[in-house]
Amino acid sequence: MDLCLILGVASITTLIFKKLKQPLVLAYIIAGILVGPYCPFFPGVVEVEGTQVWAEIGVVFLLFSLGLEFSFRKLAKVGSASSIMALTEVIIMLLLGYLTGKFLGWGSIDSIFLGGILSISSTTIIIKAFEDLGMKTQRFVGLVFGVLIIEDLVAILLLVLLSTIALSQQFAGTEMLVSLLKLGFFLMIWFLSGILLIPTFLKRTSKLLDDEMLLIISVTLCLLMVILAVQAGFSQALGAFIIGSILAETTKAEKIESVIKPVKNLFGAIFFVSVGMLINPEMIVTYAGPILIISLITIVGKFISITGGGLMAGQGLRTSIQSGMSVSQIGEFSFIIATLGLTLKVTSDFLYPIAVAVSVLTTFTTPYLIRYSELVYRKVDSALSPRWQELLNHYTSGAQTISATSDWQLILKSYILNLVIYAVVLTAIVLLADAYLHSFVAANTTQLLWADLVTSFITLIFMVPFLWALAIRHTQKEAQTRLWATEKYRGLILVMRFVRIVIAVLFVAFLLNQFISTLIALTVGAIMVILLVIFSKRIRQFYITIEDRFIDNLNEREIEEARRMHRNIAPWDAHLTSFDIKPTSSVIGQTLVQLQIREKFGVNIAVIERGDLTIMPPSQNDSLYPRDRIYVFGTDEQIEQFRQYLDSQSVLTEVDETRKEDVRLQKFIVSASSRLLHRTIRESGIRENTKGLIVGIERGQSRILNPSSNLTFEQGDILWIVGSPTRIKSLEEA
Repeated sequence: MDLCLILGVASITTLIFKKLKQPLVLAYIIAGILVGPYCPFFPGVVEVEGTQVWAEIGVVFLLFSLGLEFSFRKLAKVGSASSIMALTEVIIMLLLGYLTGKFLGWGSIDSIFLGGILSISSTTIIIKAFEDLGMKTQRFVGLVFGVLIIEDLVAILLLVLLSTIALSQQFAGTEMLVSLLKLGFFLMIWFLSGILLIPTFLKRTSKLLDDEMLLIISVTLCLLMVILAVQAGFSQALGAFIIGSILAETTKAEKIESVIKPVKNLFGAIFFVSVGMLINPEMIVTYAGPILIISLITIVGKFISITGGGLMAGQGLRTSIQSGMSVSQIGEFSFIIATLGLTLKVTSDFLYPIAVAVSVLTTFTTPYLIRYSELVYRKVDSALSPRWQELLNHYTSGAQTISATSDWQLILKSYILNLVIYAVVLTAIVLLADAYLHSFVAANTTQLLWADLVTSFITLIFMVPFLWALAIRHTQKEAQTRLWATEKYRGLILVMRFVRIVIAVLFVAFLLNQFISTLIALTVGAIMVILLVIFSKRIRQFYITIEDRFIDNLNEREIEEARRMHRNIAPWDAHLTSFDIKPTSSVIGQTLVQLQIREKFGVNIAVIERGDLTIMPPSQNDSLYPRDRIYVFGTDEQIEQFRQYLDSQSVLTEVDETRKEDVRLQKFIVSASSRLLHRTIRESGIRENTKGLIVGIERGQSRILNPSSNLTFEQGDILWIVGSPTRIKSLEEA
């Protein structure tokens, strides 16, 4: 009954908000207020605890879906500009949130949580706003998406840090550092093992994976990682996000996203309804002043921080202002952070409804801020003096220069990276052996000494390839060769190689000390290094097999995309953007020469993707078909004009979306006063104006079936047109 009530009320509110073209998240929150305990005029939910369980599942699937859109590869491609902007915003908003809470007389924990709530923007609301405004092709949008990716990662870190602060009730630097190191350790282990195992499993079973099996396997992996995260001392949200980001690296990511979407939508709706159930309208009225203050600080603070970060990153005034006005709101992660405070019972009752109210206000303002960002840029630009404009332009162009990296920096960076990765892997192997293998062996042997020795031996077998990589494997060979040619660097290179071997020995001794004595551990460590040298070739082959498998899995999607289509974006003020041809578009069936896209808009169609077929480059006689994906190259302005053209060429408008037009074979006579007289079919504009197709012409005693577009109309021609009678009637009147 509770589920029926929740979904029924949510259905009604979402229909209303859909009609009003407002975000559905707000509709769910309103539904939650209606079925919650604070609305006496409406039947409420009876078993609130059951709803909270569904809501927790909703958070899991929301974060899982967010992880599917995240991908660590996307993070690597984000670039320094988005990173600078996102980190600038998070730091400033954390500080502003904390100071605002203190200004309002709140406690330290409430103020810290307020800073966390205000520091993360809403990915869902921003993407929806860009789609509604038709701005996804604009250049600054890619920068904003990069900022959102970084913010998602920061939000995960905030969940861990805020949990630590909440439990210790103080800002303990040591505890937070331990939590961060622990988080980094588990993130690396989950990522390395996940990329090594999961894509391989999906590839081996790809022929058996239909939608049903893929859904079951995806949900299983999601819940399994949630369990692992909770057992490691982290939140359910972290586990769901991590497994989503691992699956995002596979070629099945889009398919998984599509099959999981209905499940995410269902439980996500329940989560947002549960958010509304916790809101007391009287409390919002009571705290109307703080809500308005915090909303204003959110909008202004995010605008200033993102714009400032963009200018520091050399992105120019226009791009920085447009980006700053796009992220001035809070959303899903803010709700999760606020829920964390309630769950841990460390925040005041008023913080949660205030956070939701601020989210509602800033969500309403988001589309208007994005729409008027260009106008704000023009106002600011005109207000700047020529000297400041010149300084900004000079700094922007100077920030785009590429700095060279020395060979020594490359080698040092690779040594440190390898040391960290292999140290984490080796530590994880020993911890797993200590936690599970040793107890299993001890249960099946009579003497503890034998259990220690057997466990040590099996553990060492698993450690061998990674010990070889840590102690012996050469990285950045070209850079090392160049440095070795310079005599003064040879001593340093030899010292670094010796240090790697010593670290491997000490590492083995330290880890094995858990099972056997220190002296034996040191001896075994030295013997292990000797064996690594003797059997170096075989161990090297085994390690390279593991590494190649990992790299292939990590680059699987990129390899697949490269196989389907190779494309590079030129370094001009232009970029490549894809469009999907809707089944309702009137450009369908027309050739590129008929459309004259390059002549009209200045853009080039570089590629047409049609299912598994890639047409590159398309010829002028290639036609467009329903659901083709075309890749268009041009500037922001050119691509925006082309997008508007595609939207305007939709046969069915939004009003007529739910009804089909009447299509008939109609007769039309070309009279002496007709505007069609002495014009060709192409020049007549009949296709464009009536959305109809001339299938035949009667001219005297002759009949022309499927006439060419170059045929000229003559007086008395009888045209047979397949199309809407209403549209053809309007042509006749004209």
